[in-house]
Amino acid sequence: MVREPVATLDGIGKEAGDEIVQLNLGTFRPYLVTSPDHVQRVLTDSGRFVRAGVFWKPLRRLFGEGSIMSEGATWSSSRRTLQPMFTPRYVGTLADSMADSVAEAVEEMSRRTASGDPIDAATELTKLVSGILIRDFFGDTISMRDADELMAALDTMATAVVIRIMLPVMPDWVPLPGDAALRRVVRTFDALAAPLIRKYSVTPSQGDDILSALCRAWNQDGGRTLPKNWVRDNLVTMFAVGTETAIMALTWFWPALAGHPEVIAKLHEEVTRVTGGDRIRGSHLPDLVYTKMVMQEVLRLYPTGWVFVRTVVEPTVVGDVTLKAGRSVILSPYLTHRLESAFERPLVFDPERFTPERARLRHKFAYMPFGGGQHQCMGMHVFYQEAMLIIAGIMSRFRPALADPAPVTPEVAVTLRPAQQVRLTLTPFEPQGAR
Repeated sequence: MVREPVATLDGIGKEAGDEIVQLNLGTFRPYLVTSPDHVQRVLTDSGRFVRAGVFWKPLRRLFGEGSIMSEGATWSSSRRTLQPMFTPRYVGTLADSMADSVAEAVEEMSRRTASGDPIDAATELTKLVSGILIRDFFGDTISMRDADELMAALDTMATAVVIRIMLPVMPDWVPLPGDAALRRVVRTFDALAAPLIRKYSVTPSQGDDILSALCRAWNQDGGRTLPKNWVRDNLVTMFAVGTETAIMALTWFWPALAGHPEVIAKLHEEVTRVTGGDRIRGSHLPDLVYTKMVMQEVLRLYPTGWVFVRTVVEPTVVGDVTLKAGRSVILSPYLTHRLESAFERPLVFDPERFTPERARLRHKFAYMPFGGGQHQCMGMHVFYQEAMLIIAGIMSRFRPALADPAPVTPEVAVTLRPAQQVRLTLTPFEPQGAR
């Protein structure tokens, strides 16, 4: 499991099928739950299945009691404060600003790839996604220079914490590879967050940026109920979640398309028809139906949140199995999305699975790239809007292709990452009838 976690878990998933099984990982013996019915039971019963236990300890070193880590009143305060900035209506008001960022990035790519040199997909997407996040959700309270430093730290954290996650019962006093790197990452985030919080907590603006909203909520609470580091933890969490998951999902997009020229042709046709050869705009989003279907299929095969864990609070029957109190329950979108009982030909890349007609026939929890229940990721609407604009912006100008023919395989970090560098050649694309 430590050496090859994805392959090992994949093999266990194939052997287990829809059944609940218990994994024997030495002193750590979690349940593995993959069936959509069973997943629904766990994710919707947040009173009996909580985000606590040894699996979460290494992540809390960085994220503390932020919105993806906390429970109860602390989580409710975080959700209530942040949710208004992630509603479909509010996110829709940012569409043209996001589109402007995409258009600027695509123009820059066009200048730099005129010689035919390939680009590193993750590097380009990191600059683009972090720029959108800072511009539209942090109101430029974080500089791009600081963002670059934070993104480098996040990249380190994503792999540094893996051994701790794979060996969750190992005591903290036992040094493991990655521990020192994780401590440096925490110091980097603390060094940036502390002066920002001091500045904005005294007189927070009335703007809609994340930091101001958090500081206003902290001031209104007066420190009566919220933990001391509540603003810091949510600030770090929102920056990390708003960048890492989107970057990795969009990086997977291009290897997933390899070998599917018919999908690429349909994407070009839709983007050309919708934009008419013009720059991508927010008003184009409702008509990018197939583009969204392709992104959904990429997330099915390569969900960035590939595994998450709950702890059983009290003995609970799921299916016909009694799950014991104190035990961990592993849920894996990566495995559930590949169940033959949930998807026909599950290993085949087929965006047509996500037509409205076929989607209505599918179990609600057979597809869960953003989790489910009350803790479902509130950034889902942001991600799809951002992803569709980026994909359409790139496809409107280029014919992207992998520069390296070798297969791209997954490796485990905090998110599901490509094990190989994803390099793209961007051949200019001139649609017929473009204005």
